[in-house]
Amino acid sequence: MDLQFLMRHLISGCIPMVASLALYFLFFHLIGKKQTAGHILTAFVFCVYLIGLWSVTGICIRASYSPNIVYIPFVDMIRGPVDSVLNVIMFVPMGFFLPILYEKYDELGKVALVGFLLSLSVEIIQLFGFGATDINDLITNTVGACLGYGLYKQMNKIIPKEKIQHIRVTGSQCYYELLFFWICSLLLMLTIQIYIFRALFR
Repeated sequence: MDLQFLMRHLISGCIPMVASLALYFLFFHLIGKKQTAGHILTAFVFCVYLIGLWSVTGICIRASYSPNIVYIPFVDMIRGPVDSVLNVIMFVPMGFFLPILYEKYDELGKVALVGFLLSLSVEIIQLFGFGATDINDLITNTVGACLGYGLYKQMNKIIPKEKIQHIRVTGSQCYYELLFFWICSLLLMLTIQIYIFRALFR
C-alpha cells in the first residue's frame, strides 16, 4: 500500500472515530463525570494512532479468509531486519500513551500484555486476507510497546507529575475505556470506514 492510499484510509477511519469519541465524552459530561481537557485531547491523539495502526497493518480493506501463517520465530527477523525494526517502532507509541492516559497501566508487565494482545488481534484479523499472520510480529510489537514504556519513564523524570496527573484517569475507567477504544476503532475500520473511503475517494 502506498502512502496516499494509507492516508486516505486514515482520514476515512478518523471521521467516524472522532464522532464516536465525541459521543463517548459527551455521555460522561451528561452523567456528571468530568474529564480533563488534557485527557480528552490525549485520548483523541491515541485513537488517531490506533486508526493509523490498523491502516498500516492492512485492516482497512474488505477481504475473505485466506490464512498465511508464519510459525517460526526469529528467522524472518534476520532475513528482513528492516521490517522487524519498523514493527518495533510501530508499537512504541502504544507503550508511551498507555501509562500517560491510565494510572493502572503504569507497569511494564501490563503494557507488555496490552501490546501483545493488541498485536494478537491484528494477527488474527490478518488471517482474513489482510496480510501474513506472523509470530515474529507478535514478538517485535511487544518489544516496541515495552520500549515505549521505557521512553515514558525517561520522560517522566523531566515532566512534573502534576502534568501527567492532569491527563491520566484512575479506577475502572482505565480498563473499560481502553477496551472501548480498541474494539470501537477496529470495528469502525472493518465496517463504516470502508464506505466513507469509497464515498470520499471514489
